[in-house]
Amino acid sequence: MDFRAFNPATGAFLYSLAPITPVASEVLLARIDAEQRDWRVVSVANRCAFVTALGAVLRARRDTLANALVQEMGKPISAARAEVDKCAALCEIAPSIAMRALADDQPVSDNRVSVRVRYEPLGCVLAIMPWNFPYWQALRFAVPTLLAGNGVLIKPATSVPGPAHLLDQCVQEARAVVSGGTLPPAPLHTAMLALDVIDDVIGDPRIVGVTLTGSDRAGRHVAQVAGKHLKKVVLELGGSDPFLVLPSAHVARAAQMAVTARTVNTGQSCVAAKRFIVCEEVYEEFTALFLAGMRALVVGDPSDEQTQVGPLATAAIRDGLRVQVQRSMEYGAVRLLGDDSDRGPGYFFPPTVLVNIPEHAPAACEELFGPVAAVFRVPDTAAALACANRSPFGLGASVWTTDPAEAQHCAQVLDVGMVFVNDIVVSDARFPFGGVKQSGVGRELGLAGFREFTNQKTVAIRHA
Repeated sequence: MDFRAFNPATGAFLYSLAPITPVASEVLLARIDAEQRDWRVVSVANRCAFVTALGAVLRARRDTLANALVQEMGKPISAARAEVDKCAALCEIAPSIAMRALADDQPVSDNRVSVRVRYEPLGCVLAIMPWNFPYWQALRFAVPTLLAGNGVLIKPATSVPGPAHLLDQCVQEARAVVSGGTLPPAPLHTAMLALDVIDDVIGDPRIVGVTLTGSDRAGRHVAQVAGKHLKKVVLELGGSDPFLVLPSAHVARAAQMAVTARTVNTGQSCVAAKRFIVCEEVYEEFTALFLAGMRALVVGDPSDEQTQVGPLATAAIRDGLRVQVQRSMEYGAVRLLGDDSDRGPGYFFPPTVLVNIPEHAPAACEELFGPVAAVFRVPDTAAALACANRSPFGLGASVWTTDPAEAQHCAQVLDVGMVFVNDIVVSDARFPFGGVKQSGVGRELGLAGFREFTNQKTVAIRHA
């Protein structure tokens, strides 16, 4: 399959790129393997020099990088700039986290024995990346893994070849910045790998592990192939994040942030809130405010500074979302906002709000990747928690309450990887990112993420 770029705002075909040949793939694997062998013996402090240089390059090329996101995935320009800024900020803060995460631990030390735990690189890791945050999700994985001494081979999504190519250019520019000293080249490369060769690359002995951000179906396949070869995996497979509004919540603030939480990246985010679970006591007030906020969103050309909701990234995503909404209504859900009309030639989908959703409707049990909100009325906090945990996914949850004890109880009971109280779920370099259940395995970012692809080697020395 070729890498084919379309403009989601118009549906116009832009260009296509052929995958790299098997010969080129072999050359690249040999190159990254050789580079990693030199890179692994470089100190963490010296590895940080490359990441710092990369952050500077990203800031310098901000507008070019952002415009590519607008053109090839329809991301509103303000959000596109924010993604580039977040990547640059990651490169700036990652060195300080790496110095802590990768330093030796000393869990035991007495007159008889001393024990240290070392965090050593595993080798070269394949990263199969999605289209919705082409820069952030690639670097969110690559920067910590690279700082741990590993090599990283990025396979981008087929619909965003332009951003992938630009990111690779930034890497090459950063490599050139630090190449004047004794630092060997950082083993970080992007390759337009065809889908039908991915299994072979995972099985290649020069690849020690694989990470994927994508659907649970793709995650199961990658895990199965990796398991056959005893390769480590980290899988971030999305979710259907609950947004709980409890009786003590500041309802106006919760409703305002609910609009942001549902429509970040036009709703195409794994941690976008998707199920709004509202207690009876505040349901009418919240729903009225939430509907008003969703209705007021500016939908339009992603290159316009005023646009808040752009097109969906592909026609297939738009069409699939439309089917999920229609099927949910066939189950009995009621649509309070939105309609079935096409919004121009591009892949636009109107902000939509569904209520009265039966338990087995798609809006209740599937991930809705677009600006569609599912609102559930529940009698109390216990019912809200039960509804939240009913999902097969378990990535993040947002809880709105002014009761500290209730906040702690919810954080303990919710079966997710991340709980944010009185805030929306976000990824941040300083703490681990990941989920449970069908939302994946492993962690990115934070101390845990920097250590995911390391050999946590115990060295015990008994004193003579």
